[in-house]
Amino acid sequence: MTPFIAEIIGTFLLMILGCGVVANVSLQKTYGNGSGWIVITTGWAIAVYTGVVVAGPYSGAHINPAVSIGLAVAGKFPWNEVPAYILAQFIGAMLAAFCVWLVNKDHFSATSDGDTKRAVFCTAPAIPNTLINLFSEFLGTFVLVFSVLFFTDAMLTTDNTIIGLGSLGALPVSLIVWGIGLSLGGTTGYAINPARDLGPRIVHALLPLQNKSGNNWGYSWIPVVGPIAGAVLAAWAAILLQ
Repeated sequence: MTPFIAEIIGTFLLMILGCGVVANVSLQKTYGNGSGWIVITTGWAIAVYTGVVVAGPYSGAHINPAVSIGLAVAGKFPWNEVPAYILAQFIGAMLAAFCVWLVNKDHFSATSDGDTKRAVFCTAPAIPNTLINLFSEFLGTFVLVFSVLFFTDAMLTTDNTIIGLGSLGALPVSLIVWGIGLSLGGTTGYAINPARDLGPRIVHALLPLQNKSGNNWGYSWIPVVGPIAGAVLAAWAAILLQ
């Protein structure tokens, strides 16, 4: 499996389970309807575990543009590989979002609230406040990337394409994401991943959903800029401290 395909598959698995758990909790007439935030954060943690286990041996399982950029800034991943990784991550995220809609099509029809439908695909602030929302996404991603840079060797293989998250890093990464969701995720829904938010947001805009609310494009830059800035600062901090 090539790193490009691995990033598509890894991100697809991340998103099919991650957006899937939001659909299960949020949409009407599912068995999981109303089961709450703990279920959502646990589902996302397991989603991360699944994506990293599968993609790790082949691509390093970044499955997140912020991780790819952070590792590149830290000198742990070649910059010329970053665009292909980000493209693969967006492809995987968008394919997964479409599949989540297809699986839950009847439940989307049974749900009348447009904002609830959109929440399956992308995040939104609990209380809109541009600076605080931006800082929330920045801080959550900082914790993720900073931690990854310290618990993994993050080494390149001999062909200079794979970094060392790998399958052994799957459980620690998933636990970190779970902790971020439980501790910091309540303000914005903790996208901490530009592909996770923007890719499905685009899919939401294209899908023929009944009673669909707007795509909240005015907010959409925050889950992109915040995570990238957090990853870059985490890389700089790791360079200074290591």
